[in-house]
Amino acid sequence: MDYNFTTEQEAIRDEVRRLCSRFGDEYWREHDKSAEFPEDFYQAMAAGGWLGIAMPEKFGGAGLGITEAALILQEVAGSGACASGASAVHMNIFGVNPLVKHGSEAQLAQHLPGIVQGKTKVAFGVTEPEAGLNTTQLKTRAVKKGDKYIVNGQKVWISTAQEAHKILLLTRTTPFEEAKKPTDGLTLFFTDLDRNHMDVREIDKCGRAAVDSNEVFIEDLEVPESDRVGEEGKGFHYILDGLNPERILIAAEAVGMGRIALTKAAHYAKERVVFGRPIGQNQAIQHPLAESWAKLEAANLLVFKAAWLYDNGMPCGAEANAAKLLGAEFGFEAADRAMQVHGGMGYSKEFHVERYWRESKLFRMVPVSPEMILNFIAERVLGLPKSY
Repeated sequence: MDYNFTTEQEAIRDEVRRLCSRFGDEYWREHDKSAEFPEDFYQAMAAGGWLGIAMPEKFGGAGLGITEAALILQEVAGSGACASGASAVHMNIFGVNPLVKHGSEAQLAQHLPGIVQGKTKVAFGVTEPEAGLNTTQLKTRAVKKGDKYIVNGQKVWISTAQEAHKILLLTRTTPFEEAKKPTDGLTLFFTDLDRNHMDVREIDKCGRAAVDSNEVFIEDLEVPESDRVGEEGKGFHYILDGLNPERILIAAEAVGMGRIALTKAAHYAKERVVFGRPIGQNQAIQHPLAESWAKLEAANLLVFKAAWLYDNGMPCGAEANAAKLLGAEFGFEAADRAMQVHGGMGYSKEFHVERYWRESKLFRMVPVSPEMILNFIAERVLGLPKSY
């Protein structure tokens, strides 16, 4: 068993680290303050070829996998960009993955080059106000009329919808009560985010202000049949190629955020002198930080096990969800401890750890709650009765 990354993977990590060094804490602090999308960072990532890391080479991508994508996004988050930097680019990776895996050659040729080049931004349109994590209960309907579908419904917590040109949109084409199974009758589209028929309303939120989150109200949106991904009614199965990578990438980012928080805390603890000695000499400071380091390392092993399983075409649902559970929990814990080590100055934006704290908190709640992950593992791994 080899835990080392390949020479190519290490080179990817080094290149992304160098790129991120051009966008320091002050850059992200200002974008958090202004709530402005980090366009120059996004374009730098596109110019480096990183947006197409998991896309086929013949369409301009690198032809690599979720493992390499996780490495990239961990470096982005761990640079101090945190969720704002990672969320600016990860939607174009996991959000497009169902299209990459199940789209037609014509669709891939039409859409992927623009995404790789940073010309096309993508939103991931799955979550709804009433359905939440119960995806089979979503209400957005797509009704076939000739060679197009008419879509009506509502989505919520749709990231980058203020900026996006395209949306990966999950709809119900067969009413739930008429479907043979709850997962049947859902259809996936990759289509224009047409603002004439999609009212996008931004949600004012606690953190990650540089990347917008939105409610999207859809009224009589005409979607060409050619924008349908795969077969009608099979969308739930296709979307899993977005959900499992999403969990893996979020977990990698959470570990990255925890690591930068620990680095800041350790530096401050060595420099801050109280009662004639650095506070980092006190075990009450040392032990929580050391424990967080160990927890983050353990979570990271599960992140890359899940990524390896996915890239090798093996079942990875339990591992991807468990990695998200541990990465998010331990990443936030590390940020919380870093803020505590800074004392009153941790509450100041000058030291940046309060931003790490706000942004790492997000991943404890989304895209799936820790409680639902534990339900999933209890049922699917341990064989316990379904509790919900």
